[in-house]
Amino acid sequence: MAQTAMQNQKSTATFVPLDVELRSVFKFFNQEPALHGIDLDIRRGEFFSILGPSGCGKTTTLRLIAGFEKLDAGKLLIQGLSVVDVPPYRRPVNTVFQSYALFNHLNVWDNIAFGLKLQKMAKSEIVSRVKQALQMVKMESLQSRFPHQLSGGQQQRVALARALVNRPAVLLLDEPLGALDLKLRKEMQVELSHLHRELGLTFIMVTHDQEEAMSLSDRMAVMNQGKIEQVGTPSEIYEHPQTSFVADFIGDTNLFSGEIAAVDANRVKILTKTGLSILVHRTNSTPSELLQPVVVSVRPEKIQLSLYQPNLPANCFEGRLVNLMYLGTHLNYIMELSNGIVIHALQPNTLGSLPDRNSMIYAWWAEEDCLAISQNAEV
Repeated sequence: MAQTAMQNQKSTATFVPLDVELRSVFKFFNQEPALHGIDLDIRRGEFFSILGPSGCGKTTTLRLIAGFEKLDAGKLLIQGLSVVDVPPYRRPVNTVFQSYALFNHLNVWDNIAFGLKLQKMAKSEIVSRVKQALQMVKMESLQSRFPHQLSGGQQQRVALARALVNRPAVLLLDEPLGALDLKLRKEMQVELSHLHRELGLTFIMVTHDQEEAMSLSDRMAVMNQGKIEQVGTPSEIYEHPQTSFVADFIGDTNLFSGEIAAVDANRVKILTKTGLSILVHRTNSTPSELLQPVVVSVRPEKIQLSLYQPNLPANCFEGRLVNLMYLGTHLNYIMELSNGIVIHALQPNTLGSLPDRNSMIYAWWAEEDCLAISQNAEV
């Protein structure tokens, strides 16, 4: 009895409520499915990103949560309550758009206060909330300026303040940094992360930028063709992709198609279609059925290079250096193996002497540094 009580207490202490729930959600445009029965749980207070290529359904998902689109089937709950028939202005969410959507004829203060005035809120409450929102985004000194007098980053902060002033339970971010140059985007990523930690709100961001999603998110969902391929932390998705699409889409990787030729307690041997024999360390999630079609994923940074043949029993291949791309902190070696397959290897820039193009070179990687993914893996 005492043990059961302790277990219940532990599970209650670690329970995190959900702010947004999607259950078997379908959405059609012109009878074409944009979302294929997706299920998603977004926890209270987390920074959650929805990532995927153009047309995968990520923006449609965000617009359904915001109420700008109506789902055709399924359930949508925010903080445990169904919002399927609730209009956007009555949902406890606010959206920050890529275009910012600021009113050019209003200054910063009035842009932020606009929604509160529409609600006919008391003037003293409006003043208090706008001041607080300006402090959150550090724009107090620019409250009298108009949008055209602000930089892109400052306009982004105003858009954030306008959304936050309504004190939403969930903040929706639709490609929020897409209009910024690279340097400013990096700065705003840091500010977004700080703001999220300070406010403790649930942030849901849609982006096609992998680095942005991975650097900001507590968890993320990778979408493809209206379906969710995988949900997990950035490290889970990068290190342990569950489908070949995720492995290829998130970061750079080298993919080898083949089938399982042999299995033992510690490793799986895969024979690729081009004749390579690759050994993969076996885990609980590693495919292990003989002749099963699989894809082997090897990240470029996991590959080691040498001008001399290493004394290794497996996963060591000879080839020719085709190209060498200078990336500043790293060098991208493009190598053609003896069977004609081209692979990429990423090495730190140590300022040492570099091999000439067309040099013979050896590439190898550890069994633990590659991953076998079933080609039949479906979501």
